[in-house]
Amino acid sequence: SAGKKKYETEYVRGNASFGMSVFNLGNAIMGSGILGLSFAMANTGIALFILLLVSVAIFSLYSVHLLLKTANEGGARVYEELGQKAFGMPGKLAASCAITMQNIGAMSSYLYIIKYELPIVIEAFTGAKDEWYTNGDYLVLLVSLCIILPLSLLRNLGYLGYTSGLSLLCMVFFLIVIIKKFQIPCPLPFLDAVNETALMANSTPSTINSTEDVCTPKYVVINSQTVYALPILIFAFVCHPTILPMYEELKDRSRKKMQNVANVSFTAMFIMYLLAALFGYLTFNINVEAELLHTYSKIYKDDVLLLIVRLAVLAAVTLTVPVVLFPIRTSIIHLLGSHKDFSWVRHFIITLVLLGGTNALVIFVPTIKDMFGFFGASAASMLVFILPSAFYIKLVKKESMKSVQKIGALLFLVSGILVMFGSMTLIIYDWVANRGHV
Repeated sequence: SAGKKKYETEYVRGNASFGMSVFNLGNAIMGSGILGLSFAMANTGIALFILLLVSVAIFSLYSVHLLLKTANEGGARVYEELGQKAFGMPGKLAASCAITMQNIGAMSSYLYIIKYELPIVIEAFTGAKDEWYTNGDYLVLLVSLCIILPLSLLRNLGYLGYTSGLSLLCMVFFLIVIIKKFQIPCPLPFLDAVNETALMANSTPSTINSTEDVCTPKYVVINSQTVYALPILIFAFVCHPTILPMYEELKDRSRKKMQNVANVSFTAMFIMYLLAALFGYLTFNINVEAELLHTYSKIYKDDVLLLIVRLAVLAAVTLTVPVVLFPIRTSIIHLLGSHKDFSWVRHFIITLVLLGGTNALVIFVPTIKDMFGFFGASAASMLVFILPSAFYIKLVKKESMKSVQKIGALLFLVSGILVMFGSMTLIIYDWVANRGHV
């Protein structure tokens, strides 16, 4: 097909340098997840958060190790193909659904950022408040229709592929600003009496008893929101479906070289994540919201630097939505088994349904942490823990089930299943229990 040929002429096999691969993988890892990390830290405390972050980073790298080893044995270079080779159609479906769900989660979180941040930017420029054009729900629909839909309808990504580089740079810029804006008075001036009573009502009396309590960072915290921390972290580290295509494009490729690419990328992201979470948390303490950038709007209404960050992040996420939508659409077309001939009608309908569906999610789901939590606990756990270990156990024939490697993979599989079901149960419980307060 034309799409396939184009792909082969555009990318000569194996011409990505080590540095370029590290950068590309960094882009794949870095998404909107970074905005939820301070919230996770506020609900686990500094010590527990660092422990969780280190664990998730190491687990994600172990998962990359399993994938690379399995790909070498199984000879497949696409995540879904590994599923097919390991468990036939069910395996392919499981992989496909997990990737699709993860991507829908990513798309929703990007649209969420538009819903949260664009109104603030427009208010800053027009000075208007409570107009229809400062309503996040209208704005997200408008941006989806006017910018995202036309870009998503392109047949090939072309230059859009480069915008992911933009998003990584934006987040680096965002991190620098978080560190720069560190000196915010505590207790926050905007927390007037009204807000404090609201806070009091929402939490047990013991948690907020004095100003000093609001302003001292905690090392270990356990509360009803702690269940979101692990899924948010897993969501922030998922990049596993892109590992195999990147391995394919690596110059002078070897498993060891690709593993090193992953090690460098993950270490860099780990440092960025830790700094962002720490400075965001230390700036706002207990008042940090599920979406960090939005928390700043309460203090800096018209700060130029933060306005630039908002614009940069908005540009990045708007341009990344089509990039994420492409693989979902391709995957759906493949599953329908109708990828032989290109049809504009099918192309258009699938795109419209996907964008419409994610817009509906974003308009009706109350906060971004529900997105991070739900998709992190389900799809991300599948992609990081469950599928790579299951593929490894099934496809790497030369090791017996009693070998250290297989036992390791089995433990990994079991812990993945526990994380997935445990987190989902607790999150759903939290939804049911706390819907009254929202």
